[in-house]
Amino acid sequence: MSRLTAEFWVKAYLTRLRLIDVPAFVTAKGDATAGAVFVKLNTLDGAAKLFQRQYDLMSGQREWQVLAEGVERDVDAAVTRQRGFDPDLWVIEVEDREGRHLLDQPGLSD
Repeated sequence: MSRLTAEFWVKAYLTRLRLIDVPAFVTAKGDATAGAVFVKLNTLDGAAKLFQRQYDLMSGQREWQVLAEGVERDVDAAVTRQRGFDPDLWVIEVEDREGRHLLDQPGLSD
């Protein structure tokens, strides 16, 4: 099975969020073909979570894992560190008081 390009996945994700009226923005554009994608969930109360897709050796699946969470400025610092290691990294910021990010929905871990 072929994998989607990073840019295609990002556009599809932003569309799904837009359909349920959840604001989301690309804050760092990475490599269009193979850039890794991080999703920062901002709950607009000073807290945030940073999600990263990782390969699970046990199941063979790619799953979303929390890379950092807590005070938003600390999560932003984690993003800055990761971008220092990987300049081709995509960062999407999702803003939702209810904490909706849709990463647990079918099709978004592909």
